[in-house]
Amino acid sequence: MGLLSKLRGEFIDIIEWTEPAHNDILAYRFPRYQNEIKNGAQLTVREGQTVAFVNEGQLADVFTPGMYRLETSNLPILATLKGWKYGFNSPFKAEIYFISTRQWTNQKWGTQNPIMLRDQEFGPVRARAFGSYAFRVSDAAVFLKQLVATDPSFETYEIAAQLRNAIVSRFVDVIGSAKIPMLDLAGNYEKIGSLAREKIAPEMAGMGLAITQFFVENISLPPEVEQALDKRSKMSVLGNLDQYTKYQTAEAIGDAARNPGGMAGMGAGLGAGAAIGAQMASALIPGPSSHGAVGAPPPLPQAVSYYVGLNGQQAGPFDMAALAARVRENAVTPTTLVWKQGMANWLPAASVPELQSLFASGPPPLPGT
Repeated sequence: MGLLSKLRGEFIDIIEWTEPAHNDILAYRFPRYQNEIKNGAQLTVREGQTVAFVNEGQLADVFTPGMYRLETSNLPILATLKGWKYGFNSPFKAEIYFISTRQWTNQKWGTQNPIMLRDQEFGPVRARAFGSYAFRVSDAAVFLKQLVATDPSFETYEIAAQLRNAIVSRFVDVIGSAKIPMLDLAGNYEKIGSLAREKIAPEMAGMGLAITQFFVENISLPPEVEQALDKRSKMSVLGNLDQYTKYQTAEAIGDAARNPGGMAGMGAGLGAGAAIGAQMASALIPGPSSHGAVGAPPPLPQAVSYYVGLNGQQAGPFDMAALAARVRENAVTPTTLVWKQGMANWLPAASVPELQSLFASGPPPLPGT
């Protein structure tokens, strides 16, 4: 320090500190030439600040926001330590610390490793969590003794790791003892945050700090567990197969309306919806149980019956066995007209593929018949 600065310090003594913008300083030691302070010096403590005087390593007086003229009357502890019985007139030495008591917001916390929890529904699970918190210096004297010590500029990064570890440790205790099911955690973030803040408070108080806000932003499960939950949710949604098929049909119609392919697109969508519905329906048909029961079989196919034209009159209907008997009796020949449900017209028996085998072993018709 130059001579001019030294002389200026002998005649004018104004002690104040204006925090620079975008700073992270929690405690700042006011620089003085040889730590000398004039009698009657003016001290300005702004809102969000506390000032502590330290004499030879021992905490003396603490000043809250306001403007002070430093005299024996407002420095009672320092006066006792210095042995000023009748006041003082000469400069004295003391260290002055400005401590920021404002709220420090948007501080981050999170679990570096998964937390092992026992869930009522899923059993043992691993979860991660993260969020933010806010804190401030609640007791400047304790903060100065426990953390600052002789640091001329104590910043938030110097304590961030310690706070984060303490917060995560207490948070694990809270979420482990809360016994809240994993699927209900999202609706209880505020409750968990309040419990965690109460749990952390005593440890913070031991450092002269207070957690003013604590937020849980997310508690998540491992990706493979979340995928299993997604599948479970899909199955719950698709539980009503009839509704699912109707939904797929409606979607296909909408897609067809927007697709230049028109009916082709709609047909594909309808087919996909029906196929998926049929697949899921068949998967849900109960199989063999422990008692040997099986699902009901499909209905037996209906026997095919034919009407036959005999002697210019309709006869029947006859099933395949009855027709075979009449073929053997030569009552029904390959040229005999037959008809069944679904045929448009009467046809010769030999021209019906299903009946051709009845005439394979018989002799051909006589010539001229």
